Amino acid sequence: MTPPTHARVVIIGGGISGCSVAYHLAQRGWKDVVLLERKQLTSGTTWHAAGLIGQLRASQNMTRLAKYSAELYVKLEAETGVATGMRRVGSISAALTHHRHEELLRQATLARAFGVEVHPMSPAEVKALYPHVETGDMVGAVHIPGDGQCDPANIAMALAKGARMGGAAIFENVKVSRVTDDGARVTGVEWEAGGETGRIDAEIVVNCGGMWGRDLAARSGVALPLHACEHFYLVTEPVEGLGHLPVLRVPDECAYYKSDAGKMMLGAFEPVAKPWGMGGISEDFCFDTLPEDFEHFEPILEMATRRMPMFETAGIHTFFNGPESFTPDDRYYLGEAPELRGYWVAAGYNSIGIVSSGGAGMALAAWLDEGEPPFDLWEVDIRRAQPFQRNRRYLKERVTETLGLLYADHYPFRQVETARGVRRSPLHAHLAARGAVFGEVAGWERPNWFAAPGQAAEYAHDWGRQNWFENREAEHRAAREGAALFDLSSFGKIRVEGRDACAVLQNLCANDVDVAAGRIVYTQMLNGKGGVEADVTVTRLSETEFLMVTPAATLRRDLSRVKRHVGEARAVATDVTAGEAVLAVMGPKAREVLARVSPDDFSNATHPFGMAREVEVGLGLARAHRVSYVGELGWELYVSADQAAHVFEALTEAAPELTLAGLHALDSLRMEKAFRHFGHDITDEDHVLEAGLGFAVKTAKGAFIGREAVLRKREAGLSRRLLQFRLKEPGPVLFHNEAVVRDGRIVSILTSGNYGHTLGGATGLGYVPCEGESAEAVLASAYEIEIAGRRVAAEASLKPLYDPTGERMRA
Repeated sequence: MTPPTHARVVIIGGGISGCSVAYHLAQRGWKDVVLLERKQLTSGTTWHAAGLIGQLRASQNMTRLAKYSAELYVKLEAETGVATGMRRVGSISAALTHHRHEELLRQATLARAFGVEVHPMSPAEVKALYPHVETGDMVGAVHIPGDGQCDPANIAMALAKGARMGGAAIFENVKVSRVTDDGARVTGVEWEAGGETGRIDAEIVVNCGGMWGRDLAARSGVALPLHACEHFYLVTEPVEGLGHLPVLRVPDECAYYKSDAGKMMLGAFEPVAKPWGMGGISEDFCFDTLPEDFEHFEPILEMATRRMPMFETAGIHTFFNGPESFTPDDRYYLGEAPELRGYWVAAGYNSIGIVSSGGAGMALAAWLDEGEPPFDLWEVDIRRAQPFQRNRRYLKERVTETLGLLYADHYPFRQVETARGVRRSPLHAHLAARGAVFGEVAGWERPNWFAAPGQAAEYAHDWGRQNWFENREAEHRAAREGAALFDLSSFGKIRVEGRDACAVLQNLCANDVDVAAGRIVYTQMLNGKGGVEADVTVTRLSETEFLMVTPAATLRRDLSRVKRHVGEARAVATDVTAGEAVLAVMGPKAREVLARVSPDDFSNATHPFGMAREVEVGLGLARAHRVSYVGELGWELYVSADQAAHVFEALTEAAPELTLAGLHALDSLRMEKAFRHFGHDITDEDHVLEAGLGFAVKTAKGAFIGREAVLRKREAGLSRRLLQFRLKEPGPVLFHNEAVVRDGRIVSILTSGNYGHTLGGATGLGYVPCEGESAEAVLASAYEIEIAGRRVAAEASLKPLYDPTGERMRA
């Protein structure tokens, strides 16, 4: 059968991801859905996946998707008649160290908040449920009864059959040679099959190409950073009396165990992985395996033999090595590529493709059908990918680490170690020489904290106060009591220019940006539901020029949003991030410091809060923006990259008492002020009014995206509120994802957390349901925060607990 010449959507790739997208589009009634598979369905990675179904993920929405997958796979067999092998055998995750046990207990709290049944276990309880395992050195474990295991290939086949039943057309042995476009959006695909060629016209293409997806995307100028790694497991001969067992994970030994058909499978996520396919993947690759490397797997087997003595006597039936795709941050990609309209992606599953693909296909189909994602998917949004990340050497180096990070301790603030140093600010060498310890965001090296003389400039991770806690406190207090200097050069900077630039931004922004030149406006960009799509400042530079400043991680997302709403308007949006460094001088003595290096007047009368103007600094020039993310008097100095080192030297020489401060201090300072952080406290499913940002919404200015949703919410009332919490005990620390307990019942989680050195305790932000309740009623409740199973009393507030009127930063 020959593929058609036209389709509404073409899906590339017949693994479980592509089959899931096709199935869910068909379920939504989409016609003219075509899936093209280069060889046979499941022949890439799906056929050899382990098939573990673990519901609990790192966030609520990723857990929502995994739970959806588990429920879908249970019902698919009745719907399609294809056996899926889905069995809810449960799972056990065991800890061999106290640090790992702390992580598991935190995950148990998260599971309860997300509605996943979970039971902490003692080693004796593990032994009772799993008699084959040695538990003498276990500290504890967590049991999730609803987890399971399945037959991945059959699930993909069931999804494919369900898609066909809904009217989708699936073609095997048809290779997509090229995705065509007109320079702005896709126009279709060109295909090859058995010496024949053809073309399908389509406005939507979905790349579900797995390990082939990166190179296919690159031919269309789309960044899809993923790389295959070798993934090993072995299966024993039949073991007498094995019985039905839960899936067992022992992450401290990099191992997982699954019993099936009387045999035991041992798989691994080793700390240093083996990248594969650097020279490309053979055209003939189909249900292929990779060469054995028993020496690489042997350390895992040695630990497994001690953990599960049956491996001493059980024969090895299969030693398997096959490729799986991994990404630079261990999160898959979903959504429309920012480079090309109509080019969608669902790929890069990091060995959790089976449990993820059911939910991912559902979410992508809803996104395509409704024009907006069904809920916040920023965690896996393709727009987080950076263009440079498709560099093959970068990917090869990074994925040697990311495979093993799946089972590493997931400490807060843990930094990747490989493929570092790609993007650096002009101040990097200056900061490194002064003890900066760098973290990475979107490839940018950013100082997180500064080591003291003689102190090792490196992390020593912990679930409590880490080795830099006192360093961060000193930096924090300098900003509160004196003056601190932050390098914020990684901030995304977008220039929006042209005759219609103001009109474009007025449509996108909820606040009024039609202000006098030199004014700075804090604003959100909303979607049609009133959710927050972006959290930015917009500075009007002239009648036709604006500068939008956004977080480093969301630059591509925000730039794409602006560009796609320009339409026929006379305006252009340009990324100018690398052109300017940003030196932020913050603290009550900031004015005094700047007076030493500049003849300009920084008084309130001449330079009030929310104003930007050009000033002289040292021998150069800067544009001084009077804004603050720390809640103190301060200026952000935007300096041409070529003058940044000079301005830094001028400041530090003139004010040797100026304390260098990092991003960890910046975060603890903003937490005390309850300043929101996009991606944590505010997302596209968080209504701007419920996030407490109504002060930045100006409905009176006229039409803008989300205005009607704001008016409806004002009329209907809030269904939840974002509160700030402070623990009443000074000892514990908060990171995020701890449970919010209201009057003895878990009601939500903390969206972010940190330690408030000025407030004298850990602080956090979290939403609390409040349907039909007044603010007074919400605050009248008793609140606790659950940390790894322990509940700590907390103060709650709707206003910032530090300087609630904002006088300090405006003074």
